[in-house]
Amino acid sequence: MSFLTIGALGFGALLGAFLAANAVDTGILAYGLLLVVFCVVGVFWVMRRGDDTGGPADPNSAIPYNDAVVRAGVIASTFWGVVGFLAGLAIALQLTFPVLNFDLPWTNFGRLRPLHTSAVVFAFGGNVLIMSSFHIVQRTCQARLAGGWAPWFVFWGYQLFIIMAATGYLFGITQSKEYAEPEWYVDLWLTVVWVVYLLVFLGTLWRRREPHIYVANWFFLAFIVTIALLHIVNNLAMPVSFFGVKSYSLFAGVQDALTQWWYGHNAVGFFLTAGFLGLMYYYVPKQAQRPVYSYRLSIVHFWSLIFLYIWAGPHHLHYTALPDWAQTLGMTFSVMLWMPSWGGMINGLMTLSGAWDKLRTDPILRMLVMSIAFYGMSTFEGPLMAIKAVNALSHYTDWTIGHVHSGALGWVGMVSFGAIYFLAPRMWNRSRLYSVRLVSTHFWLATIGIILYITAMWVSGIMQGLMWRSYDSLGFLEYSFAETVAAMHPFYLIRTIGGGFFVAGALVMAYNVFRTARGDLREERPYESEPVPVPA
Repeated sequence: MSFLTIGALGFGALLGAFLAANAVDTGILAYGLLLVVFCVVGVFWVMRRGDDTGGPADPNSAIPYNDAVVRAGVIASTFWGVVGFLAGLAIALQLTFPVLNFDLPWTNFGRLRPLHTSAVVFAFGGNVLIMSSFHIVQRTCQARLAGGWAPWFVFWGYQLFIIMAATGYLFGITQSKEYAEPEWYVDLWLTVVWVVYLLVFLGTLWRRREPHIYVANWFFLAFIVTIALLHIVNNLAMPVSFFGVKSYSLFAGVQDALTQWWYGHNAVGFFLTAGFLGLMYYYVPKQAQRPVYSYRLSIVHFWSLIFLYIWAGPHHLHYTALPDWAQTLGMTFSVMLWMPSWGGMINGLMTLSGAWDKLRTDPILRMLVMSIAFYGMSTFEGPLMAIKAVNALSHYTDWTIGHVHSGALGWVGMVSFGAIYFLAPRMWNRSRLYSVRLVSTHFWLATIGIILYITAMWVSGIMQGLMWRSYDSLGFLEYSFAETVAAMHPFYLIRTIGGGFFVAGALVMAYNVFRTARGDLREERPYESEPVPVPA
């Protein structure tokens, strides 16, 4: 198998050299050389490891799980999380203090903003999903990951995608589509990586020893398949030259807008919702040591969510050239989404029935439960904002920013942190985390940061929308655009402070994971269930 892997990497190196030799711009030249370096380093790495693709973290494990790739995922997720959050703090500072945009083109807000978005969503979130899906599918199937070196190709190939996309943003190489900024050659590379990811996941399900497919794997499979469909269709484009970076989309006008937001909303729906629900349905019961409250409800949750979500994208295009019936369709399905979303929230919270006392002594479980609470809040707010009358006030304002970050930081961030804390001691075969009390510190730093962030954006956004629609007695706009920007400044400062808290929490997590991997144990007073004094 290693010879086949080396052959594939050798072909990749030749392809990279061919692209670099025929490049018509510096972009393709740089990425061709990057592909050569990636493949050459990969050849030496495979030769050094031989046929050792990774064994279980616990040498006494009865099943030879591939935990090495999961362990690498824990490191990558932690690293990219810190990078993405720091980029977010940087652009929050730029909005608060515009002088920080500097004169260099690759450091201004316009280029750092998509870098932050992709670093958090795809670099941090994507690595968490790949890492956790590889861990969960092995445990729930009682089988080793399929494919030999294929899981490693998925992991390292995905890191190469992240680097190619991020550097492209900084140098202004973009197709200007929300959540889909990378150009055609990056999209092609990601497609190859994603197909291998799907095959690894399906192969593991195929070789399972457990006859039942656990619900978390249904959510992961829906996430992988749907993201592949969305990615391919939305990124259909014709390159100006196969040796240059520029391309033109297959779609134009309102068709392009509808296709983009069919992709954009469902990137949120299946990447940031369905995938992370797979985490919820495994790590919450495991950490709480309780069975899922209702397995039947989880199946209803799954089928209703994936059917309804795919139709909700048009609500991003209210009051545009999109036909009114399409706008109404998107609004209707968005409102209907509230029911399965809250069904999943209730299922997650009720899993703690009989174990609520654990929240006092287990900060990891507290973090996971907080993520479910934010999931419920953001999935109520989303359908509310999809209603046309509400959207007329909220669209294009900071209210949308607050909503997105309540889901991204509160739901995705918290459940990801919980998964990393769950996996870190197990993947390095440690008795526990370096410090459980630092998890509690992280929990409070993150929670305070999220609350400061989203409340500031709610107030700022509603104020912004009201100022935009305010008219004087003569029918003229009462406020100029510059006046609305000046009025939002205090709230931008609060958002920056909230982001600082959140970044501080992520740094605490990185330190905790690092010390755990080293095998260190902090001497600290353990959490105890102390009796509550009864008043006389």
